[in-house]
Amino acid sequence: MAQTPKAEEKKRKTSVPEFVNQVRTEFNKVVWPTRDETVRTAVFVFIFMVVLSLFFLGIDSVFNALVNFLLTLA
Repeated sequence: MAQTPKAEEKKRKTSVPEFVNQVRTEFNKVVWPTRDETVRTAVFVFIFMVVLSLFFLGIDSVFNALVNFLLTLA
């Protein structure tokens, strides 16, 4: 796909100092979470992980019992 001359004009190389300035500008726009938000999120992730672990343990136990029952029939 050929680009138009205007698209090629807009696509210029960025110098290293200009790139560093752009990175610093974008980095200053980042909103960092507070300590309270971080702790709350970590606790939520831990609780969710425990709930999912118990769920998959239950599913695995049911399938294990089903397979063992089917093997006793053979």
